[in-house]
Amino acid sequence: MELSHVDKNGVKMVDVGEKECTNRIATAHALVKMNKETIQALVNEKTPKGDVLNTARIAGIQAAKKTSELIPMCHTLPLNSVKVDFEVKEDEVEIFTKASATWKTGVEMEALTAASVAALTIYDMLKAVDKRMSIEEVYLLTKDGGKSGHFER
Repeated sequence: MELSHVDKNGVKMVDVGEKECTNRIATAHALVKMNKETIQALVNEKTPKGDVLNTARIAGIQAAKKTSELIPMCHTLPLNSVKVDFEVKEDEVEIFTKASATWKTGVEMEALTAASVAALTIYDMLKAVDKRMSIEEVYLLTKDGGKSGHFER
């Protein structure tokens, strides 16, 4: 198997210059587990640092836009959109992200980075209330576009 990011000289960035621009979409998921009292503080907006979910949404979007600065071999992408949504449950917050671009390479890492940073932001915003929170199950849900086509978890 030939490695795309390594050659006889070591690590390299893949040249996507000759690739065709296509519509790319990826969705990702993350989970933040916490105690019920922390969920109640979140739902009732009684948290010490303010609006947790909107802050996490902004952080996720911002992180997706900066993915190439965080992950060494990621290309800088002209993102069309990034969405970050939440589902608050009894003892957890599920994070769902979607990134899209019309470009030469996929947006999986942008969707995953958005989910991860949104989860970290929730933790940061609520750590004064619940230091036992855990961030779990960060994974790619779907991807469309490009040479490898459709993927669904």
